[in-house]
Amino acid sequence: MRPLKALAHLWLSLALALLALPAAALAGAAQLRQDIVVSGGRVTLGDLFVDAGPAAGVFVARVQPGQAAVLDATQVQIIARSNGVDWGNLAGLRRITVQAAAAAEPRAEAKAAMRGPQVLAYVHSLNTGDIVQAQDLTWSREAVAGLDAPRDPDSVIGMAARRPVREGDAVSLRDISAPVVIKKDDVISVTFAVSGLSLSLQAKAMTDAAVGQSVAVINPASKKVIQAVATAPGQAVVGPEAEQIKAAARLSASRQSLALR
Repeated sequence: MRPLKALAHLWLSLALALLALPAAALAGAAQLRQDIVVSGGRVTLGDLFVDAGPAAGVFVARVQPGQAAVLDATQVQIIARSNGVDWGNLAGLRRITVQAAAAAEPRAEAKAAMRGPQVLAYVHSLNTGDIVQAQDLTWSREAVAGLDAPRDPDSVIGMAARRPVREGDAVSLRDISAPVVIKKDDVISVTFAVSGLSLSLQAKAMTDAAVGQSVAVINPASKKVIQAVATAPGQAVVGPEAEQIKAAARLSASRQSLALR
């Protein structure tokens, strides 16, 4: 019985020790600030976290006065931890928005600066095929947006530039598309699945395709051309699953069109 009593005593001691810890020690030492606003063009760990300590002055990102920056939460977490700031991100945030206070300016210029609502714009110039990252976007009152301007950064992040875009340009859905996962002449795996039965074959792609797009493939053995739907790099499907993916893509496009009206 003594070993059992000793074990019980050990567990009780550990439980009391955990209860004695402050809540911050259990949930991650650093606390992310709410409604983050910076007064200069630099965003530091001290701007983002309540208790950044000695790392408060560590640079994280740059933002133009009067604009907002969209930061990737995972990258912020990496920078914080590498500088001794432990942020657990228990809320599972994907983006962190930081607003920069407008610079002081004469009244006449202040009126000219208020040209319209904030729109998404590019912080950096991108080349054709570049993937849009969170740090490539900002909210701007200077950029002039078209009718297809997206309202949500998440609808742009991860997409590929269809043509070169310049720093400061407003984001337009015409300028971006889903990244290509299958290129012409790639040898890919095409799968047909129904009622638990799955068959795969190797085929050659005749066109480029992004996830959810149709791709013409040719069977090297039979020389027969079939229409498949791209699902991942080097992967495509035919049959019922392909029809479901195309239906979902049409529904998504319809919702996006309605959101822009």
